Amino acid sequence: MTEEAIRILSAGAPKTGVARCAEQYEKATAQKFSLEFATAPVLRERIIGDEANADIIVAPEKAFTVFRENSKVEQGPGGLLGAVKAAIVIRKNSRAPDLTSGETLKQSILDADGLVYNRASSGQYIEKMIENLGIADAVAEKTVRTPTGAGVMEHLAESDLAFEIGFGQITEIQVQIDKGLDVELVGPLPKEVENITAYHVGLLKAASNNEAAAGLVDFMVSEEGKQIFRSTGVL
Repeated sequence: MTEEAIRILSAGAPKTGVARCAEQYEKATAQKFSLEFATAPVLRERIIGDEANADIIVAPEKAFTVFRENSKVEQGPGGLLGAVKAAIVIRKNSRAPDLTSGETLKQSILDADGLVYNRASSGQYIEKMIENLGIADAVAEKTVRTPTGAGVMEHLAESDLAFEIGFGQITEIQVQIDKGLDVELVGPLPKEVENITAYHVGLLKAASNNEAAAGLVDFMVSEEGKQIFRSTGVL
């Protein structure tokens, strides 16, 4: 255990699992930590620009691959934490879209009064999905984009539209529900258009607290750590 706190920089979707693992590790070792969350685009910008100010990074697989290719993370400690599914969220007790198939979701999107999704990597997937469904122009005027996943749920909770569809990661949606926000999870995207994002953890080469940080990384990828992540919705 060191006096210096382990600095963790993480994507938002697995944030609850990251926090719970760090808390459990602190109970076992008395090792202090600090947590900072950011969208995947911001993570990439900070890591590649050597402005992470962190010891541990938790990021989507694609971003993590870029970090390895640019020699920003150590080859040793770390690995796959699990994966998170993209899902549909609505204001509580409002109309829900039909998630039976990709086609029924497409029709629901066309019928909806509004759509809302974020500008982070998960929202970029939704944008591409809508383009691939051939309805981007048809729904452009009723679409709202928020900076973060939490912003999607906050928008829905305050909306007065009868039929508004929100998109987000299951874990982020559940966090807001647990906080008492007036939204509800409808379910994951249909199989034909599903999106599953894998998340990895590693030790940054610029880490100033390598030994202690490596211990926490090892705990996160251990079976006990992965059980903690699974309990928060990370597959």
